[in-house]
Amino acid sequence: MFFGGRKSSGQNKGHDKVVPMNNFRSRTPVSALRQAEAYWTALRRGDDIPSRSQIDPRGLENILSQTFILERVAPGIARFRLAGQKVNEMAGMEVRGMPITAFFTPEARKQLSAALEHMFDAPAIVELELQTQATRLHGSRGARMLLLPLRSDLGDVSRALGVFVSEGNPTGTSQRFSVTSIEMRTISQAASDAEFKAKPREEKEDINTPNPGFAATEARFKTEKSILDEARSLADRGSLRSEPKAEISQNPASGNSPKKRGSHLRLVVSRD
Repeated sequence: MFFGGRKSSGQNKGHDKVVPMNNFRSRTPVSALRQAEAYWTALRRGDDIPSRSQIDPRGLENILSQTFILERVAPGIARFRLAGQKVNEMAGMEVRGMPITAFFTPEARKQLSAALEHMFDAPAIVELELQTQATRLHGSRGARMLLLPLRSDLGDVSRALGVFVSEGNPTGTSQRFSVTSIEMRTISQAASDAEFKAKPREEKEDINTPNPGFAATEARFKTEKSILDEARSLADRGSLRSEPKAEISQNPASGNSPKKRGSHLRLVVSRD
């Protein structure tokens, strides 16, 4: 009667419908991902990518145990340079020097390699939704990973700041994750990377008009004489002053009449 009375009455209409709140919240908190992305964005200079040397652990103090640094060693392959305590706990060991693909199943490694290559080449921000493999004692658990590209000391995009958020590792053994979804957001290029375009040259009306200042200067100078002209003028002066003399020579041994030799002109040039 009691339950029947409640059903028959319209006072509690709709109370029999239960909506699970799990549909409205994610199993894995994402506040650490957003905090790391906000810190990375604050380090950017314009549209450029931050460098590895700009990362200060004090700026990630609240999520330092969940962060790590990756180094690109080959196409599609990156290894851990630094890793927080919770990242090591998920692996069950120290992950420094290990490739990041060690966390993933063989099927998911290809997807991760393609995402890493796109992150370094584009560059782009990569966010992955992960899930552990279920066992007989423990069910599958969700996790999230955020990868933010960084520049090395040489200026190339070969480093990455990562954040790993999970529900914990109750088994204490190494975990393997499969990729549920991948989100890649391409970063806008810097303004300095755009093509350089020269400004059009301004055309003048008379581009070949001589400079009046130079024209006035040239008018003050006379045409210089060449050395040949100077020699000719000196030769003309010498011919007017002296006349050519004929030299007569007589051979006493011969009875022939003396012969006249032609006149000679001697040219002397003096610059004194």
